[in-house]
Amino acid sequence: MQQQDTTAVPEHTVPPAARTQRQQMAERLRELTQTRLQKIWIPHPHSDRLQQRRGSSIPQFTNSPTMIIMVGLPARGKTYISKKLTRYLNWIGTPTKVFNVGQYRREAVQIYKNYEFFRADNQEAMKIRKQCAIHALMDVHTYLSREEGHVAVFDATNTTRERRSMILQFAKERGYKVFFIESICDDPDIIAENITVRSVLTMNRSRPDILPLHFGIVLLAGGFFNMLGASVSLRLRDLRKTIFGSLVRWKTGAGYTYTMTFFFFFFSFSIPSSLSYIKIFNVGNRYLVNRVQDHIQSRTVYYLMNIHVTPRSIYLSRHGESELNVMGRIGGDSGLSLRGKQFAHELGSFVKSQQITDLKVWTSHMKRTIQTAEALHVPYEQWKALNEIDAGVCEEMTYEEIQDHYPEEFALRDQDKYRYRYPKGESYEDLVQRLEPVIMELERQENVLVICHQAVMRCLLAYFLDKSAEELPYLKCPLHTVLKLTPVAYGCKVESIYLNIEAVNTHREKPLNVEVSRDPEEALDTVPEHF
Repeated sequence: MQQQDTTAVPEHTVPPAARTQRQQMAERLRELTQTRLQKIWIPHPHSDRLQQRRGSSIPQFTNSPTMIIMVGLPARGKTYISKKLTRYLNWIGTPTKVFNVGQYRREAVQIYKNYEFFRADNQEAMKIRKQCAIHALMDVHTYLSREEGHVAVFDATNTTRERRSMILQFAKERGYKVFFIESICDDPDIIAENITVRSVLTMNRSRPDILPLHFGIVLLAGGFFNMLGASVSLRLRDLRKTIFGSLVRWKTGAGYTYTMTFFFFFFSFSIPSSLSYIKIFNVGNRYLVNRVQDHIQSRTVYYLMNIHVTPRSIYLSRHGESELNVMGRIGGDSGLSLRGKQFAHELGSFVKSQQITDLKVWTSHMKRTIQTAEALHVPYEQWKALNEIDAGVCEEMTYEEIQDHYPEEFALRDQDKYRYRYPKGESYEDLVQRLEPVIMELERQENVLVICHQAVMRCLLAYFLDKSAEELPYLKCPLHTVLKLTPVAYGCKVESIYLNIEAVNTHREKPLNVEVSRDPEEALDTVPEHF
C-alpha cells in the first residue's frame, strides 16, 4: 500500500500566484471579529446588512421566504390559527406577518348588505374579491422581498383550485416556498362557536352592517339551520347563509372531495400530494401531514399539533422578594427575604382560594422559586429552562458596580437590551430560545402556575401578549404580583393581582442617554432604589 506524502511544501517552491491566493485567503480569515453587543463572531464587520442578517444569535431557518396558505370553509378557525402561528414565529425571531384577504375586502367594500355578496353567480362581487386577493399578494411580495420578512401567512378560504393555482404560480415566479394549512371541521358545536366569536368581533369593530337580532347556535343538517335561542346578531344569519352558499358553490366546482357524516357536510379540499401541507381536523382531534421540507415547516407543524382551545388560565408570578433583590443585586441564587416568605404564604392562600381545577405548578431550579413553591404545599415541577437570565461576569453585582467596572457594557445593554449579551452570559434573545420548550408545553397544558424570574416572566408575557423584541425587556413584572392570563378569541386577557405584601422595585426603565461616553449619573438615572 502506498503511503501519502504529508510533507509540507516549502514556501519558496510555491508559485507566486498561488502564494498571493493563499495570503488573500489568510487575510479574509483574519477579518473575523467579535461584536461588542452580542459577543458573536462575524466574517465581514464592514457590512451592516450582513452583520444584521448573519450576526444574529437566532438561527436563520429560512434561506428563502415562505408563504403559508390557509385553506378551509368559513368559520373553521383559519384566522385564529393564522394569528396564533404568526405570534409564535415572531416570538422565536422569524419575522412573520398575516395578510387577511377579508380585511382587504372590507376596506374595498365598506358596506355589503348581506350574504348575496358571496354568491358564486354574483360576477361583480367575484371580481372585487379576486382583486382583493391580488392586492394582498402584491403586499406579500413587498413584505418578503423588500421588508426582509421571512414568512407571510395568506389568510383566506382559498378553496377553489383556480385560486390555489394562482397563489402557487405567484410563489413560483418569486422563489417562495409554499406550505398549506387546511382547517377541516364537521363538529356543529365548534362551527357555532366560531360563528358567534366572529360576529362578536365584527360588532366590536363597529361595523355599520350589523343589527341586533335574536338568534342562536346553528346546526348544519342536510342544508337546513336549526336555530336555538340566544342573543347574537343579524350577522350570524348572513354568516350561516354564506357558509351554506359556499357549500353549494364548492359542491359544483372542481378540486375537492366530500362525504356526509350523519347530517353534517365534511369537506377536504384536494391539495396535490406533491405539495407540503398539514390538515387539521376538528381543531386538533386529528392531523394529516404531508412532505414537510424545511425547519420552518417542521416547527409550524410541531406548534400546530400542540395548541388547543380548551378554556384555561395561566398564572405567572415571580418568586418572593429575595435577599439579593433587597440589596439591588442582579442574578445569583439567594433565598427569600422575610417579606418574600410572607408573599409565598399569601400566594399559597391565593391559589387555594381560586379553587383551580387540576392546577400544575412549575418553578426554576433556583432556590428562591423553590422556596416560594414549598409554601403552597402542592406538588410542583422544576424546569432548568425557567432559570433567570445568566448575567455572566455581572452576576450578583449592583447596577452601580456594573457601571463602575463595565461602563461600556452597561451602555451597550441600554442601546439594545433585547440582543445585548452579558460577557460569558446570555441575552434576552438567547432566553427566548431557551424558553421555547416551556411555551410549547404551556400550549399543551390547561391550568398552570409558573413561578419564575423577572427576565423569564417578561419573555413568557411577551409571547402571550404579542409584544415586540423592543418592548419585551421593559415589560413590568413587579414582585408579589400574580398575572392571570386567559386566552380569548385572537389574544389574551390579563388580570394583575397584587397580594398586598410590599417588595422592592426591580424595574429599570431605559435611560434617555445610552451613549458610552455618558456621565455615570445619567447611566444610573433610572436605577430603582435599594438598600
